[in-house]
Amino acid sequence: MSDKIDVLLVDDHAVVRAGYKTYLSLSNRIGDIYEADKGETACQLYTQYQPDIVVMDLSMPGIGGFESIRRLMARDPNCKILVFSIHNELVYVTRAIKAGAKGFITKNSVPETLVAAVCQIAGGGSYVEPELAQQLAFNIASEKDESEQIRQLSPREFDVFCLLARGYTTRKAAEKLCLSYKTVCNHGTAIKDKLGVKSVAEMTLLASRHGIIDNLAH
Repeated sequence: MSDKIDVLLVDDHAVVRAGYKTYLSLSNRIGDIYEADKGETACQLYTQYQPDIVVMDLSMPGIGGFESIRRLMARDPNCKILVFSIHNELVYVTRAIKAGAKGFITKNSVPETLVAAVCQIAGGGSYVEPELAQQLAFNIASEKDESEQIRQLSPREFDVFCLLARGYTTRKAAEKLCLSYKTVCNHGTAIKDKLGVKSVAEMTLLASRHGIIDNLAH
């Protein structure tokens, strides 16, 4: 059995794939390299060749990167996926990892980073580009703080918080909860103080981030 790492490259730009292939081929750790230009083809080739790792872009035609990750993980829960994307926003990193990816690096990484990430993930580890990993850790810590703040709301404050975050006006929230307008206003002020937000819009974002209301993208 070969110790070399077989790789499936998934990117809709042939020139980009050629560049990745060249980088990877320079390493004596890398074995066969297969190529796909979209997620649908990647799923077929993965079943056919069973590569050790999939290196995947997110922005592609067809089903796209996130759905491709989901389908690959559904076919093989042990599938090892490294996302290699132009996007460096944390929302992409967290969504990719939650979908099942074992790593995330950006396309402005130095070539050595790609090889290091592939080797580490193929060996059973995970790899997130250091700068992104630092931001991710900070973000997780911030979310824990926010969760604690939400838990500090009284049951009635939490009810008001949910309604306001869903877009209810103060008056409509008062009617829904059978409270006076003034009482809901007072609760609204207390909620903002406890959560450290200044507007209902911030309240909505906070509620969405913690899954209290449906994701705003839907």
